[in-house]
Amino acid sequence: MSDAAARTGPGRVLVAVYAIFAIAATSRAAVQILTRFDEAPLAYLLSALAGVIYIVATVGLVRGGRTSLRVAAVSCAVELLGVLVIGAFSVVDPAAFPDDTVWSGFGSGYLFIPLVLPVLGLLWLRRVTRAPAPRA
Repeated sequence: MSDAAARTGPGRVLVAVYAIFAIAATSRAAVQILTRFDEAPLAYLLSALAGVIYIVATVGLVRGGRTSLRVAAVSCAVELLGVLVIGAFSVVDPAAFPDDTVWSGFGSGYLFIPLVLPVLGLLWLRRVTRAPAPRA
């Protein structure tokens, strides 16, 4: 499959969802950090981190190419680890998260999309990078 194939069909939808989450997470975190940082600094910084990871994944998916797709794959893996660790921690110690993050409660505030999105991203990247290149 060509690099462009990563941005067509289901890949295009994946890029769109990542872009929406990148904008939403970074915007929300920026407002929270600027206006209410003292209320829940850990939660707001984690949301900002999630936003940055969504941005990196989006750029990697859009650019294509071997290195960019690897960066996207690492971003998806870090994202999955983050949502699992922060999700578990927020369930075990809810007092540590007085306000929600993108990843707290395994993304429950976002319809669990943050939990499913990196899995779909990794599966798509696996498919794109393992498919044979088209013949010229």
